[in-house]
Amino acid sequence: MSKKQPTPPKFLKFFEIAYIGIAILFIIEAYLAFKEENNNAYIFVGLALAAIFMFFFRRNYRKKRGG
Repeated sequence: MSKKQPTPPKFLKFFEIAYIGIAILFIIEAYLAFKEENNNAYIFVGLALAAIFMFFFRRNYRKKRGG
């Protein structure tokens, strides 16, 4: 008798999409900061890359778990 892994809740897909939305906001903020020649633009680019990484990480984890 093999144990089946529990499936994660369906609302976790919402958090995946939220990471993409957050990344878009950070990209817009970085663009506006670059226009003003502000050094904070690099921080926003880094945060956008981290959000995109988290999107793919969460999606991969969800697919492995069968969600």
